[in-house]
Amino acid sequence: MTDIYVEISKLTEKFRTMAYGITTDENRVNEAVQELMLYFLQANPEVIKKIYTNDGIKGILKYGAVALRRSLTSKRSNFYYKIDKYYNHIDSSSSNITYESDFVISHKNLYNIANENEDFDHTKTLHQLELIDVELDKLKWYDRELFKLYYYDKNTYNSLAEKTKISRNSLFTTIDKVRTIIKKKLNEDV
Repeated sequence: MTDIYVEISKLTEKFRTMAYGITTDENRVNEAVQELMLYFLQANPEVIKKIYTNDGIKGILKYGAVALRRSLTSKRSNFYYKIDKYYNHIDSSSSNITYESDFVISHKNLYNIANENEDFDHTKTLHQLELIDVELDKLKWYDRELFKLYYYDKNTYNSLAEKTKISRNSLFTTIDKVRTIIKKKLNEDV
């Protein structure tokens, strides 16, 4: 199987050329090809072996071309969720930055995106973030880690269920319970 992966790695430049047929953004091309290589490594080895045995390098190229096109054009692909959506959000939120006396002040950033009013209290938000961390530390490790995976790593219930092999309903119940505990603590603190 290692020999097949070595052959796939030799196709990197061909996949980059294919990606340039879809987009001209060099960063997107590099990210997409890197994600494609990761996709090959995480794919079922038996499927990859079967494609390679039946069709050789041409089969791998065709399979990779389909996966690459899907990742660059579909909003349902892992590439979109991991790369495009994330960087588009950062690009759109960083466009409102103004500079005042050596400090960067933004009307949209991670700390005030929910409250875009002029008199936003950063110290209150930082205090609330600290309270959340304290409350999370009090929880059982299972509840805490699932909550972090869902909110901090930006997973969906479906992707988290697939990764952890825990049912979607169980994940929802646990995360909702933690969310309720945190909301209650934040409301007490107000």
